Amino acid sequence: MASFSMVSTPVHLYLPKKLTFPIRCSSSSSAPSVSTPPSWTQFDLKTYWTTLIADINQKLHEAVPVRYPDQIYESMRYSVLAEGAKRASPVMCVAACELFGGNRVAAFPTACALEMVHAASLIHDDLPCMDDDPSRRGQPSNHTVYGDDLAILAGDALFPLGFQHIVANTPSSLVPEPRLLRVITEIARTVGSTGMAAGQFLDLEGGPDAIEFAQEKKFGEMSQCSAVCGGLLGGAEDDDVDRLRRYGRAVGVLYRVVDDILEDKMNGEDEDERKKKKGFSYVRVYGVEKAMEVAEQLRAKAKQELDGFEKYGDAVVPLYSFVDYAVDRSFTVSDSS
Repeated sequence: MASFSMVSTPVHLYLPKKLTFPIRCSSSSSAPSVSTPPSWTQFDLKTYWTTLIADINQKLHEAVPVRYPDQIYESMRYSVLAEGAKRASPVMCVAACELFGGNRVAAFPTACALEMVHAASLIHDDLPCMDDDPSRRGQPSNHTVYGDDLAILAGDALFPLGFQHIVANTPSSLVPEPRLLRVITEIARTVGSTGMAAGQFLDLEGGPDAIEFAQEKKFGEMSQCSAVCGGLLGGAEDDDVDRLRRYGRAVGVLYRVVDDILEDKMNGEDEDERKKKKGFSYVRVYGVEKAMEVAEQLRAKAKQELDGFEKYGDAVVPLYSFVDYAVDRSFTVSDSS
């Protein structure tokens, strides 16, 4: 089993009353005020996250064995077990389940399925006919290594494998069947024509006027699904599920907006270079300053949704910490064998 190392500053993450954004927003930002948890004890997000990564990676290794025909499974494993994967979707699913007193053992099968679905979507997104990305996480993309045809098949195979894994491995003693059916329905909706598929299409063909909807569908849906599935597994009531849905959507888009800002700052792209790229982002459409304002608004929105979980006390702290991590990136997850 691989060992995991972190590059960290600082080790302990906390939630100050006035949060800072590493890329300063303009003074004209109209973002609402950011709230903090009702009670606070110091929380080590790095340890929480990496402990779960170790568990999830081992379970993914077992869930996607090499079988005949070997090439398809090798292609699937190449993306699912890729080094450097943050496992953000599985970790959020587990955290949301635990918020409502659920056992993480109940969440692990769905957490693994979410990572399979996420990997499948990245395989397809990277294809030349889509985003045309030759690399992913610093490594060649799946189709670059295995070819377009096998990459498509690997992505196609990972989607149903995720559903199968949930049904076959979720303990019935911990999760009643009606809850499990809602989880499966939620994932199916997320990847379908009203979810991520719609977002990918609009990212390619929708134009700048569709930027908000496209970003929510392409990037917000997966995070939203992860939070909602965790809540369902933990026994959340409908009102709490709706609040998790709004929280997850905001965090998913926030993470992507900050990615685009950091990429732009690092590469020093000018407006002409941005326009040459496939797809749309807040940075490419509106520029860095507007994107920074959007990021602050999304962070405030996500935290405001979490205010509704005051009654669960410190159990909500991991979800608060994910919001700050999306902006601050106070440590880097790396997988070293």
